[in-house]
Amino acid sequence: MSAEPRLLDLDIFPVQDVSDDRFDGIIIVAAPNLVADNKEFGRTLMLAIELDNGLRTEAGVIPVPDSKVKRIVFSPTGCVDEDYDDVRCFRKAANIAIRRAIKAGVQKPMVYLQGHPQFNNSPLVTLLGILEGLYVHIQIREMAPHKNHNIKTIGIYTKFQDEVDSLIQTAIVLETGRRVACDIGDSDPERMSPPKVEEYVTALFSNTSVKMTVIKEAKEFAKDYPLFEAVNRAASKIQRHQGRIMFLEYVPKEEVLKTLFLVGKGVTYDTGGVDVKINGGMAGMSRDKCGAAAAVGFLKMVELLQPKHMRVVVGIGVVRNSVGSNSYVQDELIKARSGVMVRIGNTDAEGRMIMADVLCKIKEMAITAVNPHLYTIATLTGHAVITAGFGYNIVIDNGPAKKEKHAQKLQLMGEEIGDPYEISVLRREDFDFVKGQGVGDDVLQSNNKPSSVTQRGHQAPFAFLIMSSGLDKHGSGHQKPLKYSHIDIAASTLNYPHPGTGAPVLSLANAYLLCSETCSASSATKWK
Repeated sequence: MSAEPRLLDLDIFPVQDVSDDRFDGIIIVAAPNLVADNKEFGRTLMLAIELDNGLRTEAGVIPVPDSKVKRIVFSPTGCVDEDYDDVRCFRKAANIAIRRAIKAGVQKPMVYLQGHPQFNNSPLVTLLGILEGLYVHIQIREMAPHKNHNIKTIGIYTKFQDEVDSLIQTAIVLETGRRVACDIGDSDPERMSPPKVEEYVTALFSNTSVKMTVIKEAKEFAKDYPLFEAVNRAASKIQRHQGRIMFLEYVPKEEVLKTLFLVGKGVTYDTGGVDVKINGGMAGMSRDKCGAAAAVGFLKMVELLQPKHMRVVVGIGVVRNSVGSNSYVQDELIKARSGVMVRIGNTDAEGRMIMADVLCKIKEMAITAVNPHLYTIATLTGHAVITAGFGYNIVIDNGPAKKEKHAQKLQLMGEEIGDPYEISVLRREDFDFVKGQGVGDDVLQSNNKPSSVTQRGHQAPFAFLIMSSGLDKHGSGHQKPLKYSHIDIAASTLNYPHPGTGAPVLSLANAYLLCSETCSASSATKWK
């Protein structure tokens, strides 16, 4: 068994004096029109901007000969438009700042968290941007450690000294979960093949309160998870590519008042199967496991924070959608775990296949759970990228979740922490689209066109997941309604080869963890 991954090998601590000579550079992220508010360095920054107008939009190194620290790395947010900008401008500027500091040779930075009157969370998001910029891809850490940066110590200075300890601890937890998601999601198809994902996750939660169950036998797939088995069929002949289904569970020691169920799509590489991706469309498809990666990353945050009254269950299907003589093909009729007869229309619609039976199992658990809410998280459709544009999650609610305005609340939580959402709505036409067309067919898995050229191409797969898992029997008018929301993260994570984001772990943490007794944060919105 592998040792537990070393995720955040940094010493982060509060600093009370900006002249502390333990540091060799001060990082300041601020709107250029607000630098005068910086009590210690406002005049220095204003003079520098007067001399170099480029500092209003680009990061630079400013000498401070009278200070023991000697230099400031200033990274501006640019002019912040109160109507249309959001807190991500701090995350982006902070990311640029730490990379500029590394280029300047800074090894022990002090981060001066100035904040912004419009964005209460800007200090936290700034620190998260710094930590994101320091993340090193797991394969670089393992294969080329000489390419790592040399920063091991970070000091945090802020005028709000009574809040700095809590802010640091919150940032550490959030970045740890995000790094788990990036370790799994950003790795190549061999480093995080299904057995390697199992190995990583097992090490991650060894000696913790999280219980883990792994399913890997072909007979069990065929019996209990037949839709997953179909996708796994081509890869199953190669041992290092054989699929895995994993269930992980955190149960609090005190009374359970809320239960979260997360199902993640973990396609380690998507060739498209027999409907093979062409014209370069396969590049970046190692990121097709980011849904499963995010679910595991969120659970790591849960394990670190130990929420007192929330149970969390994660189910991930991890598989390679290979192409070969043993591939599943169009026209196959498969009986899902729910008993629904599914007609295959497109082997490149494998994500919904590997989640549907896992979601059905989760549904069976949710029926007797306390106050359950079910999620699927997936890089599911190219249509989501066209609809929202890179950088945005899309959330869609079923009827019971929509009645509680879940999507609007999650959008607010994402906006606060720089993990934004667009909201889509499920319509009757989406269910009509996936209705079976042949005699005896209950559900059509997909049409035979890419989602990106299909009307309502990211909504219809959600309707398929509801129908194929049996959740259509748990809508608002039924005896046991179940809240269920789908998060399509294709647009927020698939911007390959740019670094992964770990979305949507930050927004889920802000919604369900940072507002609890276990972790202090600026957000005061509590979810019942």
